[in-house]
Amino acid sequence: MKLHTCSYCQNPLYFENSVCLNCQNSIGFNPDSLAFVTLTKQPKGTWANILNPQETYRYCHNADYGACNWLVPSHHPTVFCRACELNRTIPQLSKKKNLKNWRRIEVAKRRLVYSLLRLKLPLVSKHHDPDHGLAFDFLADVDPNQRVMTGHANGLITLNIEEANEYKRVRNKLNLGEKYRTLLGHFRHEVGHYYWDVLLKEGPALEAYRQLFGDERADYGEALQKYYQDGAPPNWAERFISPYATAHSWEDWAETWAHYLHLMDTLETAFTFGIHVGPQEIEASAEMKAAIKKDPYTVLDFERIVRMWLPLTFAVNSLNRSMGHPDFYPFIITPAIIQKLRFIHELCLTHAVRTPLPDPLSSATGMAV
Repeated sequence: MKLHTCSYCQNPLYFENSVCLNCQNSIGFNPDSLAFVTLTKQPKGTWANILNPQETYRYCHNADYGACNWLVPSHHPTVFCRACELNRTIPQLSKKKNLKNWRRIEVAKRRLVYSLLRLKLPLVSKHHDPDHGLAFDFLADVDPNQRVMTGHANGLITLNIEEANEYKRVRNKLNLGEKYRTLLGHFRHEVGHYYWDVLLKEGPALEAYRQLFGDERADYGEALQKYYQDGAPPNWAERFISPYATAHSWEDWAETWAHYLHLMDTLETAFTFGIHVGPQEIEASAEMKAAIKKDPYTVLDFERIVRMWLPLTFAVNSLNRSMGHPDFYPFIITPAIIQKLRFIHELCLTHAVRTPLPDPLSSATGMAV
């Protein structure tokens, strides 16, 4: 994530800010420029760029619920921003806990969409392309015997909103023996399944994919049943980023894809802050030094990304341990895993496209259930 600043007073901003805490001007994120705009109020609910009054916007409709800080050009008929137009279903907001959970979900989803836009990947809502687009259903359990299952099917990602509850998410994490489980991680994993269809299905890279990730034609249901019965093999860490990645080729892809997005976004943040890792007592030959001087989204050579990533993760793990916390980065990156990550990086570079805002449908709403 970039370091964003208020264009009026240059105060640093968090990605979730809607007001500059220094000058108190309203701000909003423009997904077309991937930058924040400092705003001044205009008639009829519009806002103008404080540095360019001819540039006018409206806030996304979900800003009315405190759930979005993204902008829509004032001339567009849609009421939803680039991220929120992906919603197909949202929870019933008359319930306070649903509203609280949904707001947390939207924070994570906007960070996901930022990464997809930064990678210039094809990104279109199912409202515009029902067959190939992406959509989200955010659902709450209504019956303890019929729980909402988080997952992906044909471009529709379903998320049980209880994952926004910290207590329940940590409980699920412990019950499943996971080292890492976050809302953003869920989004990145599930959207990986979607991009398998977009970037790989019946494409020229499919055979190379199978050499690295295995044959996706193996029965998925049987593979998952075997995984939940027997668990991961003892040597799983040599070739897989997580135990769950061993379940099936598709899950290996989705877990590795999520990890790639973790890596790229974290490195962009480190680059923006000018982070330099140079432990005083470590020889350069130990490869634990790195000056993160390049935006990872502009780096073609994945080996260069790895050389920045490994020292950074060692440093932040050490910082976390100094505070008595578990490792920030509880993963081991082996040569086999690097090879898979490199494949994803090169595939994304191959499919990078310019993705202008499509002509939106003003009827594209987040329907409550």
